[in-house]
Amino acid sequence: MEDRTYTADAEPGERVTVAGWAHEIRDLGGIAFLIVRDQTGKIQVKFATDEMDESLVETGTNVTRESVVSVTGEVEEEPRAPTGVEIVPESVEVLAPAEPELPLDPSGKVDAELPTRLDNRTLDLRSEESKAIFEIRAEVLRAVREYFRSVGSTEINTPKIVATGTEGGTELFPITYFGQEAFMNQSPQLFKQLMVGSGLERVFEIGPIFRAEEHNTPRHLNEATMIDFESAFIDHHEAMDVCEGTLRAAYEAVEANCQPQLEVLDLADEFDVPTEPFARLTYEEAIERINATGELDEQLVWGDDLSTEAETALGADVGGHYFITGWPSEIKPFYIQDDDDDPDLSKGFDLMHPRMELVSGGQREHRYDELVAGFEQQGLEPEAFEYYTKMFKYGMPPHAGWAYGVERLVTTMLGLPNIREAVLFPRDRQRLSP
Repeated sequence: MEDRTYTADAEPGERVTVAGWAHEIRDLGGIAFLIVRDQTGKIQVKFATDEMDESLVETGTNVTRESVVSVTGEVEEEPRAPTGVEIVPESVEVLAPAEPELPLDPSGKVDAELPTRLDNRTLDLRSEESKAIFEIRAEVLRAVREYFRSVGSTEINTPKIVATGTEGGTELFPITYFGQEAFMNQSPQLFKQLMVGSGLERVFEIGPIFRAEEHNTPRHLNEATMIDFESAFIDHHEAMDVCEGTLRAAYEAVEANCQPQLEVLDLADEFDVPTEPFARLTYEEAIERINATGELDEQLVWGDDLSTEAETALGADVGGHYFITGWPSEIKPFYIQDDDDDPDLSKGFDLMHPRMELVSGGQREHRYDELVAGFEQQGLEPEAFEYYTKMFKYGMPPHAGWAYGVERLVTTMLGLPNIREAVLFPRDRQRLSP
């Protein structure tokens, strides 16, 4: 609509055409109001029922909620109106009527369960709260991209259909690819490593990954959006510096540019940007601190992975974002390099939020013989990954990197109760549509 004016831009004395959704109708007897909502806000349309054309009043006041309407008229100042102005209409057109019975209430006056909201996501995203989450998510991605460019990283896109899994195992979605078996990629890990051996050297990717995990929890998804980083000629300590930088940049951007959205979510007064350097605990220190909390039924021992309960206990003890370094080699993937002085330790790390793990990363094994030995130690066939391993014969530099999920970052940043709230159309064990 070429002559359309957004509701937030309507000024007294102007003749405007606004278009949006019928948010609410109020009939006070002799006077009625239609509240029109668009992406910038809401505006009041005033009907003096005894003074206006009967058909105009009927169209404007009998429209069903969430119908799409176009209203043309003069903007007048009205201090009692929600936005200080109102439109006195000349015409009202119903562009697309909505059924009277809605599956949920976008105004939020009637709560809806999460499954109902996800079943009707388009309607759900008409609510201020849901919309705010995705505006913040978009700002997070913008800020992260900007930070990556500031540290000389090139954005890449790697295949999502692959011949072998990134890490082996059974957490793969098989597909038929022209008569061959193929899989949806679990991670761009191997491809981004190949890129640091190319002329690009330092790369990042923001894209989907697919994992056939059986989890059905508020923190797991079967399709997620990952932020991946990989760089030549850095070690795991420098990789952690970049990781911390991206996360801090995301928080700072949201604080600077998303105050209206934070207010909608009641977070404006309690949104904390991490300012202190993130703590860096060794795996051994983490085990000791978890055991000292007394929160677990059984004490952890060397070699244990951290359960959800263990992560929660440690997160409460630390009280902010923190890294865990020096993981046992045996529980890290084959491509993570062992410590130079102690092969039982790896150069892998995780970045943790008090609620959950955010990032997995580390320094990679760039030496061909050691890389192939790592495959064999974890029961993988190096031949199946020849496209990857053979490039390590041609001068692969030392390199390190990491990856974290956009959904987990937004979920922890905003304190959302379920990770599905940070995904437009979640994919999990029960949900394949919409």
